[in-house]
Amino acid sequence: MPRVVSLYLPSWSTDRLRRKAGDAAPPVEAPLVLITRERSRRVVWAADAAALAVGIRVGMQATKAQVLVPGLLMMDADPVADAEGLERLAFWMLRFAPVVAADAPDGIVLETTGADHLHGGEEAMLEGLIGRLAMSGITARAAIADTWAAAHALARYHATSIAMASAGHDASVAAGLSLEALRIMPAVAEGLRKLGFRTIGDLLDQPRAPLTLRFGHDLARRIEQMQGTLAEPIEPVRPDDVIEVRRAFAEPIGAAETIARYIGKLVTQLCALLEEHGLGTRRLDLICQRVDSRAQAVRVGMAAPVRDTKRLTRLLCDKIETIAPGFGIEVMTLAATVVEPLEHKQVISSLIEESTPDITGLIDVLMNRVGERAIYRLAPVATDVPERSVMRVAAMAPESGASWPGHWPRPSRLLSRPEPVETVALLPDHPPASFTWRGIRRRVKRADGPERVFGEWWLRDAEMVAVRDYFQCEDEAGERYWLYRAGDGEHAETGSHRWFLHGVFG
Repeated sequence: MPRVVSLYLPSWSTDRLRRKAGDAAPPVEAPLVLITRERSRRVVWAADAAALAVGIRVGMQATKAQVLVPGLLMMDADPVADAEGLERLAFWMLRFAPVVAADAPDGIVLETTGADHLHGGEEAMLEGLIGRLAMSGITARAAIADTWAAAHALARYHATSIAMASAGHDASVAAGLSLEALRIMPAVAEGLRKLGFRTIGDLLDQPRAPLTLRFGHDLARRIEQMQGTLAEPIEPVRPDDVIEVRRAFAEPIGAAETIARYIGKLVTQLCALLEEHGLGTRRLDLICQRVDSRAQAVRVGMAAPVRDTKRLTRLLCDKIETIAPGFGIEVMTLAATVVEPLEHKQVISSLIEESTPDITGLIDVLMNRVGERAIYRLAPVATDVPERSVMRVAAMAPESGASWPGHWPRPSRLLSRPEPVETVALLPDHPPASFTWRGIRRRVKRADGPERVFGEWWLRDAEMVAVRDYFQCEDEAGERYWLYRAGDGEHAETGSHRWFLHGVFG
């Protein structure tokens, strides 16, 4: 079953204007609206969150908005620039899914079937999308469902910022939403309310003929799209310089063996094109257009640039079970959406030097099964604060040459969060004589320290004077622990002077 993500950008136009203005942008708390002209009237084209909160609505006359909110900031709208910016954003989101399109005037639609596993699952993918947009100053709401219509409705009219409809749902998932969630004209929604209809659920069981006769075919079409009985194809954006190959079939195909055979042929053609350009691919998108106008997409990622025909074919064929051919596939398109330079390398002879095992094939298989973010390695960070001294990097990221300092030993197991302990210790510089951790009292037999660690004052003001004193403590059973006291033992402003256990030595 296809899964569709709808992103709603409620303040897209005003957010774009603020980013463009930079330091000269009006303050966020000041209500801002964009004005356009409809015939002889000036109306509100877009409003930010502050303006919406004080009662401004899109479509309201500009003069009425000025009377309603004295001192309202008003600027001219630029719908053409908004549409161009939305399309650029859709191109950027191709990193999340192979099928992406702009959903004008304030949304993006993605078909994530076959790609969500690379981002840690659907929920993690939606949180990542909203988080990345928030870092760029874009407010967003997201929903995922089996149909574009359901996802569109949930993203805009659901109470939460992330809405997830379970796979295989029916139209009742949007039954409690208002009529406008069907994407019908305001006049049609108003006419339905006069007849007593209030929500989408009120319309689902109604006969279509009377509704079509009174309100036109568009209402029935929107209801069928919500129910999933009428296909709503997504016209994806495609970069002009993307390297891709395409195969159209005189007769639709559907057998897994046939799909695998043509995948092999497409991969061979694509690798030939990549070799002509001296490139390797880091990501492949296979899009299968079915006879019912639906698209089935498969995405595979690689840890390093590849143009090995056998490896790429195997990775794609492992995903055939996720392709639902329906009544048949009539067009298959294979695109290398992320490419990097790749040159031929001379094979190292074992008579000259020891060859390094190539594990990129194994990493590619694991990455496409459990997700790209689940395969990583740890790298050192130049900091004295222990919990910040490690970061995750890609499995095949190049070595930076950095290493952890060796003048003080570090525990083999660092707790995700320091755990408070009860101690008996002399201040200011003595290690604890005993400590109680997780309900067990341990008497300290040997100890070494203190190692003083200062806060990173350039990150936040609270760390200007904060210090920690770390001790390596060994109990009577020979088990060794890493404890610290928050503060220098003398001055209250340096810390709480409470004790914590931060790690366990092997």
